[in-house]
Amino acid sequence: MLKTVWGGLLGALGLVGCGAQSGVQTVDVAALRAAQQAQSGTYVLDVRTPGEYAAGHIEGAVLLPLQELPQRLSEVPAGQPVYVVCRSGKRSAQASRLLAEAGQTPLNVVGGMNAWTAAGYPVVK
Repeated sequence: MLKTVWGGLLGALGLVGCGAQSGVQTVDVAALRAAQQAQSGTYVLDVRTPGEYAAGHIEGAVLLPLQELPQRLSEVPAGQPVYVVCRSGKRSAQASRLLAEAGQTPLNVVGGMNAWTAAGYPVVK
């Protein structure tokens, strides 16, 4: 039920879309930034490599490289939306599918860090 409530709430706010083939919800970087500013506790999962993460990441993002995700799914909090980010959106789409299959509520951030930095949003190193 919580998953349905979150999906309905985010959809009503215009923050969510669905990939035609994957069924995974997507958001753009502006929606992620707005969520960060509107509420505390926004969970951002960065699935890039440690080197990419160290070069610059979204403040508060948790690093969990895509190749480690299947073994570490239990580390991702349940019962809340998980914003999933990578460099361009491809790895985060894969991670989002894995999370959805595990019963999580992933939101794939379209364009990833490329779009985040292009929008001028802050990164930390």
